[in-house]
Amino acid sequence: MEVLDVEDLGDTVLIAARTVAAGASCPECGLLSARAHSRYRRTVWDLATCGRPVKVELEVRRFFCSEPSCDRKIFAEQIDGLTQRHARRTNALRALLTSIAIALAGRAGARMACLVGVPVGRSTLLRILRALPDPEIGQVTVLGVDDFAKRRGNSYGTVLVDMETHRPVDLLDGRTAEDLATWLKDHPGVQMICRDRAGSYADGAREGAPEAIQVADRFHLWQNLAAALEKTIRAHRSCLQEVPEQDTTITDETGRHAEPAERPKTLDSYGNERPMVARTQERYAQVQALRANGASLNAISRELGLAFRTVRKYTSATSADELLAATLDRASKLDEFKPYLTRRWNEGCANAIQLHNEIKAQGFTGSRRAVQGWLKPLRGHQEVRQEPCPPPRPRRVTGWIMAHPDHLDTEDKAKLEQLLDRCPELVDTAGLVRSFATMMTNRNGHLLDDWITTAEAGASPHLAAFATGLRRDHAAVQAGLTLAHSSGAVEGTVNKIKFLKRQMFGRANFDLLRARVLRYS
Repeated sequence: MEVLDVEDLGDTVLIAARTVAAGASCPECGLLSARAHSRYRRTVWDLATCGRPVKVELEVRRFFCSEPSCDRKIFAEQIDGLTQRHARRTNALRALLTSIAIALAGRAGARMACLVGVPVGRSTLLRILRALPDPEIGQVTVLGVDDFAKRRGNSYGTVLVDMETHRPVDLLDGRTAEDLATWLKDHPGVQMICRDRAGSYADGAREGAPEAIQVADRFHLWQNLAAALEKTIRAHRSCLQEVPEQDTTITDETGRHAEPAERPKTLDSYGNERPMVARTQERYAQVQALRANGASLNAISRELGLAFRTVRKYTSATSADELLAATLDRASKLDEFKPYLTRRWNEGCANAIQLHNEIKAQGFTGSRRAVQGWLKPLRGHQEVRQEPCPPPRPRRVTGWIMAHPDHLDTEDKAKLEQLLDRCPELVDTAGLVRSFATMMTNRNGHLLDDWITTAEAGASPHLAAFATGLRRDHAAVQAGLTLAHSSGAVEGTVNKIKFLKRQMFGRANFDLLRARVLRYS
């Protein structure tokens, strides 16, 4: 190629050039031809210089094909590394725009391209991205499988990761067993499959690659155990509150002894029953009555106008209190200040505004109405029982038990010991959790059967149910507690997918998301 002229047009640099090669090869048959047919001028854009776009006006030739049997009689010459058929951008510029499209997609990519001196529209970048061929999958020996939300709670997909290279190899538009089984049959040679506890992936792996070893992820096992432990602690939530050493005498305005003003958890600050509590109890009774009459979950859902998952939750609960436990134990901003408010009330301060200002100086961030509502039932009493310190939340106690004893600070360790002294039933539960942690950390999968037997015979029905689930998925769980493989790389890829979805504001189609995930690094 010979450069004829370079002209500065202010906002653009124009380069005039022409080809000077003796001949060109036919793209159809590959035969070199020197018989020129004609010349024409084409325009291609190149990489920017000094932040300004570069426009190349290139004069090229057409040639006759010298092979009589070739279907192509006339062809245009191409410059290696610079031009392609029908392309209006050089190879280098197209590679730059492809990288920007992979990293930033549409609008954000267009803004970045303008900053580097290549004005381009968002739709052009998306077309470039969608036109890319799929990366070669190759042979996958250890496969990681997990689901991701396309629209959370509505539709999901499946991500497949090569666990040896930690590279996503494919995205499936669905998370059923058939989707995974079809992919495995189309890509034979998978020897090990790392997955979570989802039954659909277990069935799909069993059908698509029956010889492959399934490995249950240890993180999900630990997560399932934490959920069972938290349910057990909620069942013993009465043990979380410390028993007061003595009761303070309660007197009314006349100075006579009076019963303390109880504050039932099912009542609000004004003594009225909470609407949510009444509604939950009523719905629970309706669902249980319909279920006792033989109605299916779908029929109950249609009759009561409830979501299917809500009906399933109500039918699996043993009582309405179990459904209300999480709500009644919900933390309040005022909890840690209640002992102080009670003491100030007994000292004679009943002004809600003043009390709110005092606890606000101590770090309270709630409203004055919260203080007024809490003081409402105390009106008419000169002295009230000292409000105890709020009990630890079940989730926090779960964290204490599941943490390594050496990693707990002195205060948390003391509180846990006091709790276990008050509730002997939780002592065995804590022992089971710690023995499972030791088995998982040391990869002692051969001890799984003994642990399951002990947990099923224990006092906690929730841990027993967890152990029964392990028995149903015994082979994969034992492999997960024995082998070094896990789904950590898959979870990282799912996190990356969430980032890409947010970057595209959730408006991208599945094909565009798939194109970016398979190439994003």
